[in-house]
Amino acid sequence: MSDTPHPRIFEGSSDRLPASTRMAIAVARWNDAITRRLLAGALHHFAGVGLGADAVDVAWVPGSFELPFAADRLAATGRYTAVLCLGAVIKGETSHDHHIATAAAAGIEATARQRGLPVIFGVLTCDTLAQAMVRAGGDASDGYAGNKGAECAAAAVEMAALVRRIDQGGNP
Repeated sequence: MSDTPHPRIFEGSSDRLPASTRMAIAVARWNDAITRRLLAGALHHFAGVGLGADAVDVAWVPGSFELPFAADRLAATGRYTAVLCLGAVIKGETSHDHHIATAAAAGIEATARQRGLPVIFGVLTCDTLAQAMVRAGGDASDGYAGNKGAECAAAAVEMAALVRRIDQGGNP
């Protein structure tokens, strides 16, 4: 047996959630052909890890710019283990997309830090609608493979577990 000290490892898992888990999802209505697919993927993932539909609240907002505000309000309630933000910003003829994506990313990150809660950035930033459709891909028949909404839900579950482990002092 070595006398060398070992670091304490904190790691989240994605397989089990406590019964008290509640998740919130803020979804942008702009580009809803994409965001509805992202939402379906997220809900599918949550169901797969045992989180019932009654433990998930969905808040629809006009566009990705409004996601940080909704995420902050949801996080402020103290009811949620994590908040997902789902949106799609697609490049147009001007630089408007860049400003929206930058503001959304900064606001979502700030909410996570200020509220001490996992707030997941699930905003697609694509050059074309076709690129966005690929990233919102997958359907129930393939388990939503490649769906970034499902991937964001997995990140929320893992981060929620990590926060819980850190708060409890880690694994023995």
